[in-house]
Amino acid sequence: MRILLTGVSGQVGGALLSRLGRATIIAADRATLDLAHPRALAAALDRLRPEIIINPAAYTDVDKAETEPELAMRVNAEAPGAIARWAAAQAVPIIHFSSDYVFDGSGTKPWGEADPPHPLSAYGASKLAGEQAIRAAGGAFLIVRTSWVYAAQGVNFLRSIVRLAQERSELRVVADQIGAPSSAALIADAVAGMLAAEPADLRRRFAQAEGFVHLAASGETSRHGFACAIVAGLKERRVRLAVEAVTPIGSDDYPAPARRPRNSRLDLGRLVAAFGITPPAWEQALAVELDLVAHELRSAPDART
Repeated sequence: MRILLTGVSGQVGGALLSRLGRATIIAADRATLDLAHPRALAAALDRLRPEIIINPAAYTDVDKAETEPELAMRVNAEAPGAIARWAAAQAVPIIHFSSDYVFDGSGTKPWGEADPPHPLSAYGASKLAGEQAIRAAGGAFLIVRTSWVYAAQGVNFLRSIVRLAQERSELRVVADQIGAPSSAALIADAVAGMLAAEPADLRRRFAQAEGFVHLAASGETSRHGFACAIVAGLKERRVRLAVEAVTPIGSDDYPAPARRPRNSRLDLGRLVAAFGITPPAWEQALAVELDLVAHELRSAPDART
C-alpha cells in the first residue's frame, strides 16, 4: 500500500513515519506538497499516486492565526478540501487530523463526535472548515480529532514547561482548562493500529465511525496538573531544575490573542467501538516522553560539567 504521509517534520507525522514500516511511504514535506497553495495539490497528487492519504500537516500556531486567518484557512481548510476531492475522485481513503478547538469548551461533559461544533478562535474555525470540506468531497474519509498534542521533541507544552522549569523558580499555569494530554507517539500508535486492517475493512470501519473519531489519551487533567506532572517526573528522573513552585491561575490571568476551550474532554467511545482501540492513560504516555527528555537533558554537555 502506497501511503502519502504529510507533515513528516511535525510531531504526529514524524511519529507515524517510524510506525508504518511495512507500507511504501511517500513522505511529503512542504517542498513536495505545499498546503499553502491548494490549487497546486491535485497536480502533485497525480504525480505521487497514493493509495491512501494521511494528513497530519496543519497550520498550528493558535495565537498567530488570529492575525493570519487567511493563511490558516488555506492550510487547514482549502488544502484538505482539495486533497479530499482528489481522493474521492480516485477512490483513495483519507485520514485527516482535526482538533478539540472546533468546540467551544462549554460544560464538563466529554465531547462526542456528533456534538455541534462552535470554535472560539480563527484556528478552530479553520479546522472546522477543513472538516466540512472533507465531508463535502464525498469520498471515504476519517477525521481524527485530537487534543493537547505534545512530544519529547518539537515546539509544544511539554518542551515549554521543561525550558521554563530550568529557568524560573515559579511557574504560573492555567488550572481551569481540562483535557487529556496526548503524546504524538500515542496517536501514531493508534493510527498505525487502524491501518493494520485490510483496505476493504478500513473503509467499513470509516463508515462505522461515520467519518469522525476522537483520539486522545485516557483520563483527564488541567494544564496546571499536566505541568505539575512534568516537573515531578523530571525531578524523579534526576534532572536539575530551577523551579520550586507551580502555581495555578485562571485563564483570565493569562491573556492570549486566541481563546482556548476550557473543556477539551473528548469521548473515546467510538474509537473503542469502531476500531477496538483503548488508549493508555495520559500519565503512562507522559512517562515515555519524560524518559526521552530526561535522557536528552542528562546527556547535554552542560549537564556533565
